[in-house]
Amino acid sequence: MRVLRFLLRRLLQLLPVLLGVVVLTFLLVRVLPGDPIRTILGPNATAEDAAAARARYGLDQPVWRQFLDYLGGLVTGDLGTSIQSGAPVAGELAVRIGPTLELVVIALALALVVATALGIWSARRAGRFGDHTVRIAALVGNSLPEFWLGLVLVLLGYSVLGWAPAPSGRVDPDTDLSLLTGADLLDAALTGNGPAFVSALHHLMLPVLTLAIVIVAPLLRSVRASALEVLASEAYAAAEAHGLRGRLLLRGYLLRATLVRLPALAALVFGFAIGSTVLIEYVFSWQGFGQWALRGLLYRDYPVVQASVLLIALFYVVVFLIADVVHAALDPRVRIS
Repeated sequence: MRVLRFLLRRLLQLLPVLLGVVVLTFLLVRVLPGDPIRTILGPNATAEDAAAARARYGLDQPVWRQFLDYLGGLVTGDLGTSIQSGAPVAGELAVRIGPTLELVVIALALALVVATALGIWSARRAGRFGDHTVRIAALVGNSLPEFWLGLVLVLLGYSVLGWAPAPSGRVDPDTDLSLLTGADLLDAALTGNGPAFVSALHHLMLPVLTLAIVIVAPLLRSVRASALEVLASEAYAAAEAHGLRGRLLLRGYLLRATLVRLPALAALVFGFAIGSTVLIEYVFSWQGFGQWALRGLLYRDYPVVQASVLLIALFYVVVFLIADVVHAALDPRVRIS
């Protein structure tokens, strides 16, 4: 009950933030250079065609009226109609968000495991060859552009070694898969479709590896720094003096104390990973949220851009809320009330 009250209070506090995002996004997309109607219709469209299109999408109304209509639609779950495709934005978003979330969540989980293991291992060997190797690898990984890294992994994994399929989608073309959530791996597992699960997992290998390499570096550095502070603390020395040794000291003290800072950083990295998927989806022909949002921005598709920014802001709110709860669970000094 205490956790539920905490969550409800935090959500109520964040409602003004989401409202501010809605207002700013609505205004900013309309001051961007370019006309969405001219972009869609082309330069040869007549003034009558442009006027009819503006009336169809409500762009002939005053800005304040457009905003009230948009706000009213948000209350009822209507995100508007895409200017580019003419389809409801909510329907397109439901199809696109599943594959991207699946990619980001798996890559982030892999990065967290690797960063935690290597960060603690490196901190316990501070100043040695292994520590220097891990730090250099993290620095190199942090400096690699995801677009270039994806192309290199395609060259190695597909062209040279043949371990991964061609970057041509999320499953093999002949795969029969029933879509429930839009996340192919999850849908295959829910429907018990073994061949589709293997195909989706096969196609996930390179995109997940690319994104995990990009985001593991900041996590690793944070874990190593936290572990070094714990190892140098008086509390850790007292635990050793009381006879704690080996796995008991590692799991019961060092690991828990080190991971206290990780939830907040993981929440930040999650937002960065969502942005990184734009280029990664382009390299691997991964038709997800990133490509959809980028196309909406390029075509000045107001409803698509507004929905994309609002969804990213909502992700940040939810992920940081989860991070606060996990932080409280890891740190006994923090109390949820």
